[in-house]
Amino acid sequence: MPSPDENREFEIVLFGATGFTGRLVAECLIERHGAGADLRWALAGRSQAKLERVRRELLAGTGIAEDALPILVADGDDAPALDGLARRTKVVCTTVGPYAKHGSKLVAACVRNGTHACDLTGEVPWMRRMIDAHSVEAEASGARIVHTCGFDSIPSDLGVFFLQREVEARDGLPSPHVRGRVKGFSGAASGGTIASMLNMLDEAEHDPAVRRLLVDPYALNPEGRRDGPDSRDALTPLHDDAFDQWTAPFVMAGINTRVVRRTNALLGDRYGTSFRYDESMLTGPGIGGWLKAAATTGGLGAVMGLGAIGPLRRSLTRFLPAPGDGPSEEQRMAGWFDLRFHAEPGRSGAAPLRAQVTGDRDPGYGSTSRMLTESALCLARDPLAVGGGFFTPASAMGEPLLKRLEEHAGLSFQVIPLED
Repeated sequence: MPSPDENREFEIVLFGATGFTGRLVAECLIERHGAGADLRWALAGRSQAKLERVRRELLAGTGIAEDALPILVADGDDAPALDGLARRTKVVCTTVGPYAKHGSKLVAACVRNGTHACDLTGEVPWMRRMIDAHSVEAEASGARIVHTCGFDSIPSDLGVFFLQREVEARDGLPSPHVRGRVKGFSGAASGGTIASMLNMLDEAEHDPAVRRLLVDPYALNPEGRRDGPDSRDALTPLHDDAFDQWTAPFVMAGINTRVVRRTNALLGDRYGTSFRYDESMLTGPGIGGWLKAAATTGGLGAVMGLGAIGPLRRSLTRFLPAPGDGPSEEQRMAGWFDLRFHAEPGRSGAAPLRAQVTGDRDPGYGSTSRMLTESALCLARDPLAVGGGFFTPASAMGEPLLKRLEEHAGLSFQVIPLED
């Protein structure tokens, strides 16, 4: 099975290290492995001066010499420079988005050079373009390209993977239907996520094919597998009998559901050929729950409606977090998320099974940076069962990533009583 040369100069190159999330990932790597110690890694970006400043700030007070953490300079639009970067490392971990604007040449460079890559994108049309354009070459070169390694979509993807493992162990068969529900979270959406969503809306305004992709529940599935029993994501308040609560649309469902379905396809229908998955937010029981669901639905609809209109979308950017901006350390540490997954039984006569996935920092920055860090380390160091290609977190890294997330990223995966 082809793979990046074990003797490459670096195990991980962090591309976008001068951005807000990139710096958080760098802090995670320093906390876990230091610099110039047991992990060979480097900072990368387009500005030598900014990289040097970030390195100086990162290493201040650590006692680590600055030259122990190498710097690589490359612009996201400079294909030869990106080729040079990719040839020097086993893994490129990139935080530079929107990826549709800044990530395509880097993906191509990694594929050409058999270099693994992970990122934070939730941009479905761009992912589909990369998959269609580079899958065959990635399989040949041995490059593993793993998108969506942050809050979208690791908790959903690994949450379903974990719960299906438990259902199979108990019932001998996977669950035919899993529901993902957001019980609660504390933390704001990242500026990068917002910029990516606005960019997708901009593409959709000008391209009917993008509009079709955004509503296609199987948009990320492999060719020949782009249909199934799931329909479009719910856009109205709905009552969930399994939880006995009302639900509202969840803004990340349009990304997470497609990633989970692609995982099933890439794992050879491990969840079943008729597997269904849907995702929404729990808003509570009774009239109070319905009112909250209606208000949440109305608010989301208003934002998306404004975002779909070009001039209004551009004006929205003045009031939203910009890429590179983010919350304070205190705010990140105070954040959290709590997701629930409900699986119908795998065999007749068995009871449903429920899981809880939690994170102990804000989802958009604190947890996301640690999830991406562990994904990069997993790609660099863990023996994985897959060769080259475009993967989801669960289909590429599965059990090794689950272990890393629980041990080092503050995530918890556990089966809970149905009443919880």
